[in-house]
Amino acid sequence: MNYYKNFNFTEAEKLIRLALKEDIGKGDITSEYFIPVNADSKADLLIKENGIIAGLEIFKFVFKIVDKNVKVSFSKNEGMQVFAGDVIGKVKGNTRSLLKGERLSLNLLQRMSGIATQTFELIKKLNNKSIKIIDTRKTTPNLRIFEKLAVRIGGGENHRTGLYDMVLIKDNHIEANRGIEKTLDALLGKKIKEKVEIEVKDLNELKIVIAKGKGKIDRVMLDNFKITDVIKAVELNKGLFELEISGGVNLKNIGKYSGVKGVDYISTGSVTHSVKSMDISLNFIT
Repeated sequence: MNYYKNFNFTEAEKLIRLALKEDIGKGDITSEYFIPVNADSKADLLIKENGIIAGLEIFKFVFKIVDKNVKVSFSKNEGMQVFAGDVIGKVKGNTRSLLKGERLSLNLLQRMSGIATQTFELIKKLNNKSIKIIDTRKTTPNLRIFEKLAVRIGGGENHRTGLYDMVLIKDNHIEANRGIEKTLDALLGKKIKEKVEIEVKDLNELKIVIAKGKGKIDRVMLDNFKITDVIKAVELNKGLFELEISGGVNLKNIGKYSGVKGVDYISTGSVTHSVKSMDISLNFIT
């Protein structure tokens, strides 16, 4: 699968260059003191815990930006399971260049692999192929494009990218419009080309959306619904809108939705904001 088909490498390069500037600053003074200018080295990419590997092309891209002559090769593909002790890649080139790119390339690879692994585990524990796991905007500032890519590599899908590509009417919008009925009325006459989703906090609000939202709303978010109310919501909805479960879903509780039918998505911020990076190292061998 080509996970990078629509990935914005131009934007990624800007972010990587900013991160390199943050790390390198005026120069890698330790390497300048101790490493000859023309020295070359080789290094192994070592996996130190089990998981799903994600971000290999980003890892390679960092070194391309640091020094286009650095060679990076892999024995695994994006989204594959890896195990502690696996050597899945080799890097060779100018030693100073390898040391300049080492930390950032690993930071991104470790972070993305942690996210992909958690996404994979969520899907496995959910055990319900009719429901898609999607992310949220609860991402690390300036790392969103990498983290959302990692969710896809782990088998999930992306919610909206930001505030600009989907209309998502949340509780604060509803309160600011003095209630859900007035919020739905405000949609009248508006020509909205983007997909429209609205959040409901209970079954009564869902009934209002069902009564007044046909032709205006594409998806309804069931925010912090009990499992019994989710089932009632599916019955009320009768397939009229896409349904999304949201609110506090994580690895510990996602299994309770295994038997749920009629729900299209579960969104969870935990897949990006509560993730442990995978332990991966770059070990110099010469």
